[in-house]
Amino acid sequence: MIETRKLNAEDLKDNPVIAAMGEYDHEQILFCNDNATGLKAIIAMHNTTLGPALGGTRMWMYNNEVEALNDVMRLSRGMTYKNSISGLNLGGGKAVIIGDSKTMKSEALFRRFGKFVNSLGGKYITAEDVGISPIDMTYVNMETDHVVGLPGKSGDPSPITALGTYVGMKACAKKQFGNDSLAGKKVAVQGVGHVGEYLVKHLREENAEVYITDIDQDTLKHVSETYGAKVVGLDEIYDIDMDIYAPCALGATVNDDTLQRLKCSIIAGSANNQLADEVKHGQVVLDKGIIYAPDFALNAGGVINVYAELTDNSAAWALQKAEGIYDTIYEIIARSANENIPAYAIANKVAEERIAAVGKVKLSY
Repeated sequence: MIETRKLNAEDLKDNPVIAAMGEYDHEQILFCNDNATGLKAIIAMHNTTLGPALGGTRMWMYNNEVEALNDVMRLSRGMTYKNSISGLNLGGGKAVIIGDSKTMKSEALFRRFGKFVNSLGGKYITAEDVGISPIDMTYVNMETDHVVGLPGKSGDPSPITALGTYVGMKACAKKQFGNDSLAGKKVAVQGVGHVGEYLVKHLREENAEVYITDIDQDTLKHVSETYGAKVVGLDEIYDIDMDIYAPCALGATVNDDTLQRLKCSIIAGSANNQLADEVKHGQVVLDKGIIYAPDFALNAGGVINVYAELTDNSAAWALQKAEGIYDTIYEIIARSANENIPAYAIANKVAEERIAAVGKVKLSY
């Protein structure tokens, strides 16, 4: 028999979930648990004004559930802005599965997760993210049709995400250096997984000088030997003499510590939520004269790719739209310089204005 007890006001006085939903302006959060498979997951739907909430599922060994909740809420909010600024008729959502992606995966776990996704009736559409493979998504697909990026369809979004990041980086170079050539520029790429590796390929083909780091030593060795990139230590990456810092791993690497060390004049990478504190560090970056490409605008190639799958658009359409990230980034950073407003705030404003035109939402400016 399961013992239960009645919750009282004292138990709920410091409830972090409802308060956080109000802070980030989230519509709905679904907590998922299944003892039989070991599944512990959170699905967050931030805003569905423009359409169903779309965003990938991340599997990560978080230190605790509060850390996982904070991550999924920031990521899902970022998806709202990413989809809006990219002109897609999609809202923002994200999911996280708490666990070790190397040891805890199973068909049963992902099928159970698929049932939770399906219970939302299409309000949330999932896809791959960190720690998730195409085969994992095929198990999810056994229980729900609300999944994209499957093998044989739009496929791996990494190449087109890297392309968008690359062209957006070139737009930053045009603004900062007077032309968009990256030949001879020193670029530090932090994280050379799927997206990072494709980005390194583009950079080396243009004869940029590339420095790389990653927690996976086998991946690091492969990328270094394949493309002629120079390996540096995980912490050393912040201290090298560079023109461009490209964070392509997890978020919050632009923070109090690193901003005292980074010698770059451009920050442009594919990682989500790069600014540890959006308001504080966005202003510091501007004050230092560093051009910052807002991550949700820069790394939108992947969601453009899966949107093409949802809307039956061609791969050529997705490619052309991803190449348009160049113009999107240039317009944002040009306005940032002209108006002396942090680039993240300009990008947020553009995204929010489109949402507001469709449905009344709270604006942050």
